[in-house]
This record gives sequence, C-alpha cells and structure tokens, in this order.
Amino acid sequence: MEAKLDYDVIERRAALRKRVFRTVDYFFLVLWAVMVLFPFYWMILTSVKSYSSYNSEYIPTFFTLAPTLENYREAFSAVPLARYFLNTLIFTVATTGLMMVVIVPAAFAFARLEFRGKQLAFTFFLSLMMIPGELVVITNFVTITNLHLRNTFTGLILPSVTSVFYIYLLKENFEQIPDELYRAAQVDGTSDFKYLTHVMMPISKPTLVTIVILKVIECWNSYIWPRLITDDPAYFLVSNGIQEIRENGFGRENIPAMMAAVVVISAPLIVLFLIFRKKIMAGVSRGGTKG
Repeated sequence: MEAKLDYDVIERRAALRKRVFRTVDYFFLVLWAVMVLFPFYWMILTSVKSYSSYNSEYIPTFFTLAPTLENYREAFSAVPLARYFLNTLIFTVATTGLMMVVIVPAAFAFARLEFRGKQLAFTFFLSLMMIPGELVVITNFVTITNLHLRNTFTGLILPSVTSVFYIYLLKENFEQIPDELYRAAQVDGTSDFKYLTHVMMPISKPTLVTIVILKVIECWNSYIWPRLITDDPAYFLVSNGIQEIRENGFGRENIPAMMAAVVVISAPLIVLFLIFRKKIMAGVSRGGTKG
C-alpha cells in the first residue's frame, strides 16, 4: 500500500513539473510572438491614423477611434506605386524562373553525374559563398555598366539568376533519392533529363517550392542592387519606390502615409508566407538532412 502511495506522489510531482515547464514554454513563446508581431501591428495602426491625429499625439496611443484609408490613397497617388508593383512582379518572375532553369541542372550534375574534377569543382563553387557580397556587387556593377545594361530589366535580372546556396540545398536533397532509382532508369534507357524531370523533381517538390518562395521574397525585398543599377523611375522596384515616396512624394513628415505604403508593399509577402509556410518548413528540413 505504501509503495502505491509513493508511486502516486511521484506521478503527481512529475505531472506538476511537466505543467510548470509547459507554462514557462508558453510564456516565452507568447512573449516572443508579441515582440515579433508588435512592429507589424504598429505599422498597420499608424497607417490608418490621420496625419493630424498622428502629429497631435504627444504620447503614442496603441489604438485609434477614427481609422482612415486616406493614407493608402495618398500612397498610390503621390508616386506611381502601381508601376513599381508591375516592375517588381516582372523582375521577380523573370529572375526566379531563370534561376530555376540554372540551378536545377547544376544541382543534378553535382548530385548524380560523374565527371573528372567533380569534387574539386564543387568545393571551388562553395568557396564562392565566402566572398563578401559587397565585392560581388562592385564586380556586377562594373560588368553591367560596361555592357550598357543600366536602366534595363536585363541589367536588373542577370546578376541574380544563380545562387550557390540554392544549388547546394537542392544537391543535398537530390542525393537523398536512392541511387537504385537512377540505375534502374538507366537500365530502362531513360535519359538524364527525363529522369530529372519525371523522378527527381516530383520527389523534391517541397524543396523546389521552398527555393521558389525564398527567391521571390529575396527579389521582392531587393534594394541595394536595383538602387545602384537604376536611376530611371520607369524601372524602380517597390523597395526603391519607398525611398522615392520619402524623398519626392509626400515628404518625410507624413509618417502615416509612409506606413500605408509599407503595408501595401509587405502584404503580398506576408500572404505568400502564410499560404506556403508548411512547405517552406518541410523543404528546408528535408534539404538540411541526409540519410
């Protein structure tokens, strides 16, 4: 009887300890979520405040009783924000599409084909990741300028059509596919291209979707390269459009209108992530493990 009572006490203590740890975990998770989401809430809140009410607040308020959408109208009327959206869409779709055409065969070659100097070539390829991005930007700028491709979509797109990291991620994913499938396909007379498109790519769909989404986000947020290579407003992207709004639109003092423009520009990426968040997590975890 005593042994049973001792077991019950131990079990209750273990359950209490588990609840305490779970409560602490939830507390820090909620705290982290508040810290991450608060800037987005503040951005949206500021965007629906009128210019006069925002400037009259000596102490910032965390809500508004008179929300307005006037700031969003100003965001589209002060500068051609719709054109910036179209330019960004063209840049994003073209860059992402061309990059996939480049990295998929490259990853397949490093993962499945055998050729002399393969490991040395891949090691050299990975070493390119150690080069500071600033040096690459300078080299690309000189090259694009010498080719007279400034203020063109070609000049914007070309330097971004490949990625060492994405090739590495996709190669690791391809290598998880059993070699027996490749040998069986060779026995059946299947070409490498057909094996890639009909076997490897469907199996690696989560990673491919992840790469596409990450590249879309990268292109949408691109700022330094478009700012360097374009000074013609006809080729500005949304990231450059924010600066244009700040400098030549409604001025630096109209913070609510600026926040409205930021909300409009950020919304597509937030929606994209919410829709494909599970595929992004599955693709990254699948590409980062072997065996």
